[in-house]
Amino acid sequence: MHADLSRATFRPEKRYSAVLAQQGRVQLDADANEQTAIELHRDRTVAADLIGQHGGPVGATGFRITYEAGRRGPDTLHIGEGRYYVDGILCDATRPLPGDPAESGDDGDCPGPEADAAAAVEPPPSWSYWDQPDGHLDPERAGDRLPGEFPYLVCLKVWERTVTAAEDPQLREVALGPAVPDTAARTKVVWQVLPLPGAELELPDGEAPDADTLRAAFRLWSHRRSAPAARLAARSERPAGADDDPCAVPPDARYRGVENQLYRVEVHQGGAGDGNATFKWSRENGSVVFSVAGLDGTWAELESPGGDEKLDLHAGDLVEFGDTASVSRGEAHPLLTVEEVDLPGLRVRLSAEPPPGCGRRPHLRPFLRRWDHRAPSRKGGPASRAGALRIEEGAWTGLEDGVQVWFEKGGDYRTGDYWLIPARTVTGSVEWPADAGRQPLLRPPAGIEVHWAPLAWVQGEGTVTDLRMAFRPLAEPVPAERSEGKKD
Repeated sequence: MHADLSRATFRPEKRYSAVLAQQGRVQLDADANEQTAIELHRDRTVAADLIGQHGGPVGATGFRITYEAGRRGPDTLHIGEGRYYVDGILCDATRPLPGDPAESGDDGDCPGPEADAAAAVEPPPSWSYWDQPDGHLDPERAGDRLPGEFPYLVCLKVWERTVTAAEDPQLREVALGPAVPDTAARTKVVWQVLPLPGAELELPDGEAPDADTLRAAFRLWSHRRSAPAARLAARSERPAGADDDPCAVPPDARYRGVENQLYRVEVHQGGAGDGNATFKWSRENGSVVFSVAGLDGTWAELESPGGDEKLDLHAGDLVEFGDTASVSRGEAHPLLTVEEVDLPGLRVRLSAEPPPGCGRRPHLRPFLRRWDHRAPSRKGGPASRAGALRIEEGAWTGLEDGVQVWFEKGGDYRTGDYWLIPARTVTGSVEWPADAGRQPLLRPPAGIEVHWAPLAWVQGEGTVTDLRMAFRPLAEPVPAERSEGKKD
């Protein structure tokens, strides 16, 4: 959730069923967001309990997979229209009508020149592997192509991400004026149809597997892929020796910031915690984002300035250059440094040109996201790589103003996973769960939560085993004699 939040308070283990507003009390964003989270959690839990781990309604079950060998181009898959639920999350494969903003898969922004050239061409009735709305696949990238060997499994990957006006300008109320920041953000369900080589399923040797065997093997694979394999703890700084006596907390062992903040610690480059994985952090939950109107070498033209001095860009800031495609694909590009700021021209000069293929298409809404860490300024600080900080396990790493984090040893980190750490000036501490001895507890990431479902087992053209599940409605027609009621 890259949004300007005070904190995230929803905890399913507390079993709250509603948030009650009281008269004369301050209304907080966290209260409204918790009510939304309560309802969403309940709705999806009910759907998963009734449907199962995945399934679609009879007569409207979406994501039927058909394979087509490439005659004049790469092989492709066709994705049937309809609805499908994964862990209670609704995924809709229905292709919008021509002219609908969602048709281009770009979150409602204006299409680019390449879309204009194809405007007169009637779009296909359903999505395909190559044009699925959140796939952003390229036949020129070897990693995007379908496997060259059969068989392979086709699966559905589902997750959610935050969308703000930087990506979808229609969220902004133009009546408020161009200088007014956006109001509310949105969360979006992202679904992606992906291939999985059969060798990764660890199927038993012998006869060809049936549908139940394939589903069971995929369930084990997805469980290993989805289970969090990294944990973090956070605290406000404690001087040497303070841990020997948890009750003796000196006055300077506190959060020293002058404002309340919601720190976001996010994995930038995934991998094992052996020096390869990196992280970045923001004191604004990564919500300081600038839409990019154009790119000329290392100069990025911004659509609008920041909200104020605190939420603007300055020389020395680290920024992440991305767009809708890079976010959907979970790519981790090197972070860049702002070298120069041209306020009258609404331009910033970056330390290097952004990577090829990212941010060059206006309809994908390129942006700069500011991160607040800096390169190490003292010996013994965390090392950096590609602008991000190396994860050092088994030791406290300082962020700023007394805020520290601890990565557990033996972690396996995934790009995009994050932890949220509220810091409060009144208490001079961070809000983080602790044990009876006031020692911070290790916690898995707050997200990203990824869900999986098997769709098909592809053995070649014309040989596709459907792995989807279907359910019938609970309600059935009532016979006429029963619906009229019994007469005396």
